[in-house]
Amino acid sequence: MDILLIAGLWLDGSAWDEVVAPLERLGHRATPLTLPGQGDGSTSATLDDQLAAVVAAVDAASGPVLVVGHSAAATLAWMAADARPERVARVVLVGGFPSADGEKYAAFFDLVDGVMPFPGWGPFEGPDSADLDEDARRRIASAAIPTPAGVAQGVVGLTDERRYDVPVTLVCPEFTPDQVREWIAAGELAELARAKHLDLVDIGSGHWPMFTRPAELARLLGAAADA
Repeated sequence: MDILLIAGLWLDGSAWDEVVAPLERLGHRATPLTLPGQGDGSTSATLDDQLAAVVAAVDAASGPVLVVGHSAAATLAWMAADARPERVARVVLVGGFPSADGEKYAAFFDLVDGVMPFPGWGPFEGPDSADLDEDARRRIASAAIPTPAGVAQGVVGLTDERRYDVPVTLVCPEFTPDQVREWIAAGELAELARAKHLDLVDIGSGHWPMFTRPAELARLLGAAADA
């Protein structure tokens, strides 16, 4: 199966480098996406630009597609399922939850000169970064790409309720499947609550398993594609 890999904020397609080879050994075609505003020198890219790039990749695939979204890009993967529910065979969300229609995409941190720079490790201390050693922290921070304001502040648009028919796998890194069930029951994850086919799988890592547990993450993505 074609697997499209979308990394979260401040990351480009290279974040998946250690995941691609294991996926291909499992017989899948893995394509990490580097989207507009991710290292191309553009600070004017918008959420619509990034969605258009993901949808173009879905359309270019030879058959049904598995779309993987990490962290904030869980929303982008879900938007792709909304735009192409007949083409997206499954969505895999890694450490993130899809925002609802009308919400801002990722307005989490302050903007500086039209971009949202990586804020440093302070906001991520604890379970998010517990499995990152100092070398990994330096490498991620030094490669971090400021997110254009038009992406971070973009408004999520969801229009096709057929998205709820698309199977969803949520990979749980710094939180557990039981916590997700509690959040859904409490009404905190409205889009996931309406998904008709939701699988929760635990990886027991920090927020960035593509760096700390790439082989295990590839195995989980491969199993989701096989499903």
